[in-house]
Amino acid sequence: MQSPSNTAPGKSGEKKGKRVFVAGATGYIGKYVVRELVSRGYDVVSFAREKSGVGASTTAGRTREELKGSEVRLGEVSDPDSLAKNGIRGERFDSVVSCLTSRTGGIKDAWDIDCKANRNVLDAAKKAGATQFLLLSAICVQKPMLEFQRAKLQFEKELIESGVTYSIVRPTAFFKSLAGQVEAVKKGKPFVMFGNGELTSCKPISESDLARFMADCLEDPARQNAILPVGGPGQAISVREQGEMLFELLGREPTFRKMPIRMFDIIIPVLTVLGKVFPKLQDKAEFARIGKYYCSESMLVLDPETGRYSADMTPSYGEDTLRDFYRRVLRDGLAGQELGDHAMF
Repeated sequence: MQSPSNTAPGKSGEKKGKRVFVAGATGYIGKYVVRELVSRGYDVVSFAREKSGVGASTTAGRTREELKGSEVRLGEVSDPDSLAKNGIRGERFDSVVSCLTSRTGGIKDAWDIDCKANRNVLDAAKKAGATQFLLLSAICVQKPMLEFQRAKLQFEKELIESGVTYSIVRPTAFFKSLAGQVEAVKKGKPFVMFGNGELTSCKPISESDLARFMADCLEDPARQNAILPVGGPGQAISVREQGEMLFELLGREPTFRKMPIRMFDIIIPVLTVLGKVFPKLQDKAEFARIGKYYCSESMLVLDPETGRYSADMTPSYGEDTLRDFYRRVLRDGLAGQELGDHAMF
């Protein structure tokens, strides 16, 4: 599989007057996508909740500051009326970008956001005359075992069948998803891994590189009406190698704490049974399944012929490396990474 080009084919003059509506603009990737589109000269409208971010801690004023250069409109993407009245407002848009994703991966949250809210955006986009829809999905949907993956796939199917020109971007791991142990290791604690740390690998991509790749999709016909897996530059890296890199940058000998992955085989059935009696525990069981998935499945392209994950088939894009990211957060901290609900350790 060819690696995507790092060069955007469009010219800034061609983008003047082109209007783009961005849903999920305050998400981890959404903010960078908005900034990238603004920098390229698009007329961008960003749609966000009155209070957004992890724990709804970001105010409307802060949101406008973070999305400077775009027109920020506030409302609820899960409410079609709010989306129509406060967001798209019956206006014309050339393209719509959705960076929506459920924060927790909980069962109801997944279907409400990854499927239903995206469907609301697609319906509004078509009414606004948009001919192009760019969707941020995830590489893990190629082997669906979790509700948020099934919800994403359901909307992907609806988007493909909608008749709108689409680009479905399926990134590998984000840098932030590999940052959960940085502070603990920095303080002298061992790096936690399941098994020998070689069970899974990924090609992590930075938020800014992913934003550039997504913006390119609006301009490159070769990336349209296509499902696009994408990873960052360099070779795939295992969990053990991530830990070794952290210790190397700290100038210390690696120390690891090995966890048995079979622990999930005890936790998941117990929570599943209890969830039938106590509905509030259903999400707890799902979170345990999510934990097992990410500890046992690589975030790489799945070779349909062999049924194995392939680093060679996973396209590389961008310039930001995980080493540079680790070096930066070891020096400056994790401000802006919003580990929030997705941090495992």
